Amino acid sequence: MTIAAGGVSAIVQMLLRDLGIAVLVYFALLTLTYMAITIASSIQIHHYYRQRSGVALLRVLRSQMTPPVTICVAAYNEQASIVASVRAMLTLDYPEHEVALTNDGSTDATLDLLSAAFNLRRVDQPIRPAIPTSPVRGVYRSRSHPNLVVIDKDNGGRADALNCSINVARSPIVCFVDADSILEPNCLLTAVQPFIESPDIVSGVGGIIRVANGCRIEDGHIASVGLPREPLALLQTVEYMRAFLAARTGWSSFNGLLIISGAFGVFRRDDVLAIGGYAADSIGEDFELCVRLHRHNHNQQNGKRLLFVPDPVCWTEVPTRMRDLGGQRHRWQRGLIDTLWRHRDMIANPRYGAVGILALPFFTLFEFLGAFIEATGYVIVPVGLLIGAINVPFALLFFAIAVLSGVLLSLSAVLLDDLAFRRFGRLRDLFVLIAIAVVENFGYRQILTIYRVRGFFAYLRGDIAWGTIQRTGFDTPAPPSQA
Repeated sequence: MTIAAGGVSAIVQMLLRDLGIAVLVYFALLTLTYMAITIASSIQIHHYYRQRSGVALLRVLRSQMTPPVTICVAAYNEQASIVASVRAMLTLDYPEHEVALTNDGSTDATLDLLSAAFNLRRVDQPIRPAIPTSPVRGVYRSRSHPNLVVIDKDNGGRADALNCSINVARSPIVCFVDADSILEPNCLLTAVQPFIESPDIVSGVGGIIRVANGCRIEDGHIASVGLPREPLALLQTVEYMRAFLAARTGWSSFNGLLIISGAFGVFRRDDVLAIGGYAADSIGEDFELCVRLHRHNHNQQNGKRLLFVPDPVCWTEVPTRMRDLGGQRHRWQRGLIDTLWRHRDMIANPRYGAVGILALPFFTLFEFLGAFIEATGYVIVPVGLLIGAINVPFALLFFAIAVLSGVLLSLSAVLLDDLAFRRFGRLRDLFVLIAIAVVENFGYRQILTIYRVRGFFAYLRGDIAWGTIQRTGFDTPAPPSQA
C-alpha cells in the first residue's frame, strides 16, 4: 500500500509540475503576443497623431461630399441617462445627421421622458422592413428637432431594436450607439473621415470608449474629465485603455479587427443590409456582426476592411457594483463563445486572411481558453508548492510573469494614452492611473477570470439572458475624483 501510495504521489507531483510548466509557457506566450500587438498599436497611434489635423476635420464639416449619417440607438429602460445622451447626439458637429432611436418595449419612463424633452408627436410613417423585427407600435417625430425619430416597438432585444433603427435610417452611413453613452462633438467627423478618404475600402470604423464615471456632464456634453471615485469604475478606466488603445489599434493595422464596440461604431448601411443586419439570436451581437462582415468581405473579395480610429471618443457609464460587473462580463464571455462557435470554420482558415489565421486563433486561445488556463495556474502552482511538486523559484517565476505581464501591458496603455491624447490633465491623475495599472493585477484580474469561466458553463446551460445594470445616469454631475 505504501509503495502504491508513493507511486500515485509521484504521478500527481509530476502532473502538477508539467501543468505548471505548460501554464508558465502559456503566460510567456501571452505576454509576447500582447506586447507585439501593443507595439503595433503604438506605431499606428504615432502615425495617426502626426496625421491628425483640425483643418482636415473642418474640411469634412464643410464639404458637400460628406455623407449623411443616421445614429441608430436601442433603448430599453434607460430613463436615467436617455435625455442627456440624445441631446448630445442631436448637437454633434456634423453637416447632416439624424437620430433614429428605437424604444424596445421599455417598462420605465424612457418614452415619456423622450416625449416631454423633445416634444414628440406620433406620425403615420411606413417602415421599410428590410430586416424583420418585432412589431412596431408607433413612430414619433420631434417638433423641436426635425432630425429625431423615435420608434416604439415590442421588446425583442438590443439587436432587434437596432435592426428596426436600420430600417428607418435614410443615410448611407449608420452609427450604432448605446443609449447610455455620451458622444464628443467631433466624433462623427473623425469616424466618417476614413469613409471619405477610402469610400470603396471601408465597411466599418470603431472609436475608443472611455469611462464617463467621474466626469462632469452638462447638457449632454462632457464639461470636464475626471477620474471616478468608485474603485471598481477606476479599475475599469485602465482596463478600457488597455482594451482599446493597446489592442484594437494594433489589430486594425493589419485588418484583424474583430470587435467594433456597440457603444460606438460606424458602418456602411448597404454592407450591414447585405449580411442581414444584427443576428437577433446572438448573445454578442456586436462581435458577431463584425466577424460576419469579415466573412462577407472575404467571400465577395471586395477588399473592404474594418478600421479602428483612436480619436472618436464615446463616454459610457460603467458598472460600480461587483454584481453588475459580473453580469456584464458573464455576458461578454458568452457572446465570445457563441460567436467563435458560429464561425468556427473561419478559425485558422487562410481563406479569411489575418482574421482567419491570426485574430480568430488569438481570441480562441487567449480570450476563450485563456480563462481556464489562467485559473488552472492560480490553483496548481500554490498546491504544487505545498506538496513539493513545484519549488519556490518556479512559483516565484510563475507569479512574476503572470503579474508583471499584466502590469506592463496596463502601464503601456496608460502612458500611450497620456503621450498621445492627454485626456487627464492633472499629474495626480496620471499617478493614480499608474498605481491602478499595478493594483488591478492583485484580485481584480483574478475575479474577472472567474466570471469568464462561469460564463462558459452558463453558455453550455443555454443561458442567453442579457441582464441589467443599475445606472445613476448623467443628470447629476459627478463629484471630483478622490482616488
